[in-house]
Amino acid sequence: MNANYDDDVDALYLKLGNETPEGVIGISEEVNLDTTSEGKLVGIEILNASQKNRS
Repeated sequence: MNANYDDDVDALYLKLGNETPEGVIGISEEVNLDTTSEGKLVGIEILNASQKNRS
């Protein structure tokens, strides 16, 4: 797993594998799941990441 934070847009991306994402599943207004064409989860994008609860 690899984590990247982009402070220009306040987004955190968790890369879970080397596959190329081909689809996106939005699970909330601020969380998106990147998937392959077979439905395998390969990444998680969290928008407004600095505003999330850190507990």
